[in-house]
Amino acid sequence: MKILVTQKKVPAKIDARIVKKLVKDFLEFHSCVTDEVSIHFVDTKTICKLHDEFFNDPSPTDCISFPIDTAEDEGYKVLGEVFVCPETAVHYVAKNGGDVMQEIQLYVVHGLLHLLGYDDLTPQDRKVMRREEKRFLQKTGIAVKMYN
Repeated sequence: MKILVTQKKVPAKIDARIVKKLVKDFLEFHSCVTDEVSIHFVDTKTICKLHDEFFNDPSPTDCISFPIDTAEDEGYKVLGEVFVCPETAVHYVAKNGGDVMQEIQLYVVHGLLHLLGYDDLTPQDRKVMRREEKRFLQKTGIAVKMYN
């Protein structure tokens, strides 16, 4: 499996080995078979541009996911791409406490759950997604201050 990690204009370099292990563990935990997934770390300007272009909302956000292939697709499967904004994590932790890298890991997990089909548009969907985030993060020992 190919796990691509890119970083563009982010204030601090993120260890790609940690991210790749997180993604690998997540996919194994969810019994997800894929050939490729991409995690892109981008600055606030980039995440705002993506948020505006695809969701008509120019405000900053933690992550945006773009699923590509589904479980039913045959051949080489690309699960999708997740764009994560580390600056959002820095601002969140400054305001609410916690650890920036753990917050970033939460954003990666959140984005991966979107690639698996989870959503957070309704209160019930958010509850399910938070439960899944917590279930995986507790399994891996990553302690993050969960948001509502």
